[in-house]
Amino acid sequence: MTQTEPTLAAPLRPSTVDFGAILAAHAERTARILALRPGNKDRLFDGLLAAGITHVTVTFDGAGDSGQIESIGAWSGETAVDFPATEIEYAALTWDDPEVEMRQLSLEDVVEQLTYDFLSDTHGGWENNDGAWGEFCFDASARCIHLEFNERFTSSELYTHDF
Repeated sequence: MTQTEPTLAAPLRPSTVDFGAILAAHAERTARILALRPGNKDRLFDGLLAAGITHVTVTFDGAGDSGQIESIGAWSGETAVDFPATEIEYAALTWDDPEVEMRQLSLEDVVEQLTYDFLSDTHGGWENNDGAWGEFCFDASARCIHLEFNERFTSSELYTHDF
């Protein structure tokens, strides 16, 4: 009888990472971020109305692992207007600090931040593969945000025939 080397690798040691704790911390952080949204939206709508802006449109497009906001337009009724230099408070969490950070951002920057947040929340990965495009409408008068989302995908159909 001859001795041979084992062909199977030695089993891995059990993980020392507490994945349950990681997932729980992520869920808690997500809940805290979502709790900040109503206040951020209220401050944005108040700022838009004070500036005479009735609605804001935001177009976005993405594919191939990159995506971006294409345009942000402010409107007073049917007339396009410029964003004022007004800044408002925006509540945010940073990765390295559990405390809420109040930032001073322009109205346009708050619109951009909320757009990316809502895209991530509702259609995570919108910029990947074939991607997606669409438009947000921030209606200050109605105090609501509407999203029209168009997803691209590649389709393939196989037909077989036996004759």
